[in-house]
Amino acid sequence: MFTPARRRCVNSVTAASNSSYIPSFLLPSFHSSTAARAFTTTLPCLSKIGSTPLSIPPEVTFDVVTPKPIANGRTSRTQPPSTVHIKGPLGALSMSIPPYIIIDKEASLTGPTLRVQDSRVREQREMWGTVRAYLQNHILGVSEGHNAILRLVGVGYRATVESTATTVTPEYPGQQFVNLKVGYSHPVELGIPKGVKASTPQPTRLLLEGIEKEVVMQFAAKIRMWRKPEPYKGKGIFVNGETIKLKNKKIK
Repeated sequence: MFTPARRRCVNSVTAASNSSYIPSFLLPSFHSSTAARAFTTTLPCLSKIGSTPLSIPPEVTFDVVTPKPIANGRTSRTQPPSTVHIKGPLGALSMSIPPYIIIDKEASLTGPTLRVQDSRVREQREMWGTVRAYLQNHILGVSEGHNAILRLVGVGYRATVESTATTVTPEYPGQQFVNLKVGYSHPVELGIPKGVKASTPQPTRLLLEGIEKEVVMQFAAKIRMWRKPEPYKGKGIFVNGETIKLKNKKIK
């Protein structure tokens, strides 16, 4: 921070050819600091998620539908984005990708690879890895599926899956509901989203399964909101391998 000021001071003294302004024993320190010093010598480590090829199993089909360009061959701002259709044994998913992201499907590559039109643009760099992660999650969802295991820890805590509800209106025909007993005087009933399957292998375990990871984890977070884990007794609803560090009791 002080290097530019010292450099200006030394230059002004040199131009005047008079070193009486600075004591002679301080001149070496000023001359040794004229070179700019960096605060760190390590290079930035950028993420390589966006350029990593997608891993597609043999039973999954991966199709990209690109809109037709305009007459002059350029992409219009109002042009609809490309759409990726992914189909597997468990279902099918579609995802729209921004127009500046290009998917290369060459036979020489191990899998489809994503690239952006201009890597110097911050928005394109940010969406590069995000779009790739979403596509890989969709591929895994239609081939193997996503799941979330919820653990209910507490005296009398339990969950059941029922076909009818008294406090919630069904959103679609045949919708099931999760009934939670987590210490409230009123029943807690939550409608299961479409595409998600819920089961209770144990009274204190709730298993959510689906092909879309975002929907499964969002519903798991909605259930967890009714009884968040607390740090004094360790009670609450835990998602997957979630843990909490216990605190000592407050003693007055």
